[in-house]
Amino acid sequence: MKTESSAAVVVGWSPTVVSMTGTMVGVVDSHPLYRGALVRLVVETPGLELCAAAGSIARFVSERRCVNCVVLLGSGLPWLPGAGAVRTVTGLGHRVLVLSAEIGHDEVRAAMAAGAVGYLGKSAEAEEIVAAVRQVAAGNRYVPQSVLPGRQLDLSDREVDVLTRLAAGERDEDIARSLKISVRTVRSYLDRIRDKTGLRRRSELTRYALEHGLVAFRVSA
Repeated sequence: MKTESSAAVVVGWSPTVVSMTGTMVGVVDSHPLYRGALVRLVVETPGLELCAAAGSIARFVSERRCVNCVVLLGSGLPWLPGAGAVRTVTGLGHRVLVLSAEIGHDEVRAAMAAGAVGYLGKSAEAEEIVAAVRQVAAGNRYVPQSVLPGRQLDLSDREVDVLTRLAAGERDEDIARSLKISVRTVRSYLDRIRDKTGLRRRSELTRYALEHGLVAFRVSA
C-alpha cells in the first residue's frame, strides 16, 4: 500500500453507524493476502471495528453483524464484478469504498454512479485508506483528485469543495452552513477560485466544474 494522492474531494453525505467501540467496517475482497491486510488495518486502528470480512459478497452477507457500515469493497470479485457488486452492497444499506487496481476516470464514474461513496487505488497507503474510511463514516464522499475526470485542477481541496457546492446550486449561505465556516470565508474561497480560473460569473464557474467532472460527485440533498 503506497500513497495514491494526498488530495481528495470530500463531499457531504449522511453519517454511518458508530458502535460503542468505533466505526463499523466490513471487508470484501477475493484476494486472501490483501483482504488479510485490510482486516489487520481495521482491527489495529483505534476507532474502527470489524463488522465482517469475506472473499465474496454472499459470504459477507451471511457473516456480517451490522446493518449499516463502511464496506471496503475490492474490485474484480468473482461472479459479481464491477458496478453490480457496488449496487448489491449498497442495496444492503452499507456505504461502499471501492479499492481497485483500476483507477481510470471511467471506472470511477461507473462505481460512483452505482452508488459507491468512495474510491481508492489498491496501492493507497494504509493511512489514506483509514482517512477515507473516516471521511465516509462521517458522512462524506472521498475521491482522490488525481482520478477525477477532466484536466487537473489547480485548486486546493477546500476550493474544490466550495466550487462543487456552488455548481450544485448552493448559495453562499448554504455552503457556509454545510462546511461550518462563515459566509465571508466562503466568498474569500470564491475570490481565489475566480483568480485561479479567470472566471467571474457563477454560471461560468458552474460550467468549469461540469467540464472537470465535479458535479458527477456531488450528492443531491
